[in-house]
Amino acid sequence: MSLSCPTRRQLLKGLGGAALMSLVPAEAFASRSTKGSRFLSFYNIHTGEHQQGVYWEEGAYLGETLESFNHLMRDHRQNIEAPMDKRVFDIIYKLQQKLATDKEVHVISGYRSPKTNAMLAAHSNGVAKKSFHMKGMAVDLCIPGVPLKDVRHAALELKLGGVGYYPKSGFVHVDCGPVRRW
Repeated sequence: MSLSCPTRRQLLKGLGGAALMSLVPAEAFASRSTKGSRFLSFYNIHTGEHQQGVYWEEGAYLGETLESFNHLMRDHRQNIEAPMDKRVFDIIYKLQQKLATDKEVHVISGYRSPKTNAMLAAHSNGVAKKSFHMKGMAVDLCIPGVPLKDVRHAALELKLGGVGYYPKSGFVHVDCGPVRRW
């Protein structure tokens, strides 16, 4: 699915500044705002679990929703749960905003225990020995119906952390570490 279409581009070209501003949600201009809410929906491809909810509202993170997200993003191989860095959820939320989608995000890998990470690193040179997954600071994801290259491009444009592109494996890695790409 392409995110740009000639009709939309032509419409935006013809609109004046005030008309264009009225089409963009107010929260898009208030990145540090404490107003509004942020909703995410996830599906874990390994466990078959779905989880959704408002995780941030009126300037506060909602513990119960974050706990349910942490459970979904647990290391399914060891069945170990750890708190995910809240910035990961903010990156995913902003990624969806940039892609203009509210589709369910498919999680390939969230938190990884050191044992699981070592096992994966032993079998693949694409797994970092000091992975941000072990700190709950990374997620490998895809969004069905949105081309992977578009997800990657949007993540790179955010400049909020690391972005890894794995087209053969069908996912994009995002983390809240230093801005970098591979």
